Amino acid sequence: MTAQVVRTAHELSSRALDWLFAHHELGAFPSDPTADLPDADKVYKPLGEVALAASMVLREGVAGRTRLAVARELLEFAWRQMYEGNLLYERQLRHSLITDPLETYAHFSRSGYRHEALDELLTHNAAVNTTTEMVPNRRMAVANARRVVGVGPDADWSALLRATWLGGTPPPWAIDWMTAYHATHTVFHHTDWGARPELLPADVAEYLATWLPVWIEVWAEVRQWDLVGELLIVGLCLPEPHCDPREWERLATEQHADGLVPRDGDPVPEDRARRFDDNQHTAVVAVIAGTLAVSRLLDRA
Repeated sequence: MTAQVVRTAHELSSRALDWLFAHHELGAFPSDPTADLPDADKVYKPLGEVALAASMVLREGVAGRTRLAVARELLEFAWRQMYEGNLLYERQLRHSLITDPLETYAHFSRSGYRHEALDELLTHNAAVNTTTEMVPNRRMAVANARRVVGVGPDADWSALLRATWLGGTPPPWAIDWMTAYHATHTVFHHTDWGARPELLPADVAEYLATWLPVWIEVWAEVRQWDLVGELLIVGLCLPEPHCDPREWERLATEQHADGLVPRDGDPVPEDRARRFDDNQHTAVVAVIAGTLAVSRLLDRA
């Protein structure tokens, strides 16, 4: 069963990574961006997500020489789009309360990209605590970004976790689509995307091991493939990885011949740019999920 998941996960992530690379020029800024970024979700945020996926491929190192090179090219592309960190620095300098420059920078710094002025600014901001009020799982995102970049004091991870919906291990049916996303990201940030699975408390790990299969089944039934992929990542962040071959096959069968992974059950548009915009995030999720599956299962084997 382990070998079956490894094969499926490797193919899923490899094809999704190739699809991201084949379409990466569609994710570029249409003109020279300013630090104000009036629509940060349009290009800036997706670029950060591509950087995250590429950094996971490079961190785990199980993709093979060709796709490691592809991941490095994607990371270089995203870094150039950020003007080698200058855009992140200017954005953080002008808007001291926002956290997206820090969180985006973490994906690059994880793979060795540094910006001296931004490092100094983030160190200062962490020391004087400029972060605005935010919901619990977002506080964890900031704490993990600081941990990755290496700025600020150590966080009280137990307190951060217990303040979230997941940290209270509530009735598993008391969940909706957005709460499920919040729960997945709670796990991602607490474990630094599966790098520290041992940090999950035993009761939370047991709760997830019990109810993840149910949640995956529920959202697979309604064809919410992006969320299904994120739940599969959660399974790989547990101390004892959850990897059901049937769940992986179900997602893999939805992948198109060109590597696209649909975000949901709606028809995929034919227009190339629309296809990319609508499904880029799910490709990122597939790359991360497949990469972590191969890495964790091979490591345990």
